[in-house]
Amino acid sequence: MTTTQKSPNWLRVIQIGLGILILFLSIVVLINPIIGAISVIFFLAFLLLFAGIEKVISGLFIPGKSRFASIGLGIIVIIVSIIALAYPIDASIFVVLLLGIALLVDGISRIVHGIKDKTSVKWSKGFSVGVGVLSIVLAIIVIVFPGIGLIFAGILIGIALLVTGFQILSAGISGQQNRRTNDMT
Repeated sequence: MTTTQKSPNWLRVIQIGLGILILFLSIVVLINPIIGAISVIFFLAFLLLFAGIEKVISGLFIPGKSRFASIGLGIIVIIVSIIALAYPIDASIFVVLLLGIALLVDGISRIVHGIKDKTSVKWSKGFSVGVGVLSIVLAIIVIVFPGIGLIFAGILIGIALLVTGFQILSAGISGQQNRRTNDMT
């Protein structure tokens, strides 16, 4: 059973503040979508930096056969993450190019599957080939013009932030809090 009750005032103030902040950031990202894509790469590079540091520390202080592999791989992760932090635009373009290549391979796979599939009906095979061709066209656009891929990723991030900001803001304004209760009677 779900019951609704009012959230505490301090929680509502935090929700309203965070909702407004996220809405502001979403507008910034929608105005300049490349900022959103690069900020994701920057954030991921920081996470990898800390993961690499943890691997090196674990390798130094935890005995075992794999300690040198842990240290070596941790150092590689640290180096790659520092490069990504130093060159976030280039790292973003590299990631977009990798995704473009993955989309290209997926498109080719869909076309091959659509042509070779003997069990599907004709329209399904045609749909598979059509989606494959569309994937290849989009992949070529992203590979030739990686900035378009960055912009598209940034727009998606901006829209996601906008929706999230409105949801948090509305939760703070309404003060409604859903709680699940188990009614065992």
